[in-house]
Amino acid sequence: MTAVFFVLGLVFGSFFNVVGLRAPAKSLFAHSRSYCPHCCKDLHWYELIPLLSWLFLRGKCSGCRAHISLMYPAMELFSGAYFSFAFLYHGFTPPLIYSLLLGALTHIFIVSDITSMILPSSVLITFSLCYMLYFLIDPPISYWSQVIGGGVGAGVTAGIILLSRGGMGGGDMKLFGLLGFMMGVEKLFLIFLISSSLGALTGGMLIITKVISGRQPVPFAPFILTGACVTNFYGTPLIEWYLGHF
Repeated sequence: MTAVFFVLGLVFGSFFNVVGLRAPAKSLFAHSRSYCPHCCKDLHWYELIPLLSWLFLRGKCSGCRAHISLMYPAMELFSGAYFSFAFLYHGFTPPLIYSLLLGALTHIFIVSDITSMILPSSVLITFSLCYMLYFLIDPPISYWSQVIGGGVGAGVTAGIILLSRGGMGGGDMKLFGLLGFMMGVEKLFLIFLISSSLGALTGGMLIITKVISGRQPVPFAPFILTGACVTNFYGTPLIEWYLGHF
């Protein structure tokens, strides 16, 4: 079953790549088939096999020979590994659905933020509705914690945006609001801590190595969602360890 979930992750990961690329441009259903973004050639079925097609084609379009970004197979591999890990962690229990939805959100927004620096509201609304339905099946300990978490997530981020005069985007604010609603107040602050630490460390390293300049914007959603994934699986023991030592 772990192998089955890995394959499912690869297959869904290929679809998540498409959503992450097309949703920011509002062209998710504009094309019935996948196509090369360089020459607009429709792709054959054998060019759409997750992970394997990229290897067989040696990372190039069969038509125009343009390079296919390594991000696509890497993110498919991420979803495959994430789906299998989530199954090993939860088994066939309701929290598996919760974690798989988070993995899907993570994949889509990493792709969209890296390629366009946009977090589509349509995707946020879709996942918000999905989690509302999920909480009807598996209610949280306290709905108030979820509601307060959503308000704090959006409110604190809005304050940061105002104080930094645009240091973060509106999409990040909405994402923190959704994550606060999903996980509650306590885990929200752990996501803040992990994401800001990872963002500062990575940004600092990129500036030191002169990969980017000090004024160049860096996509922040990958750090937020990395923090969310870590918190999802290990948030409770991390919080308990912190409270026990400090």
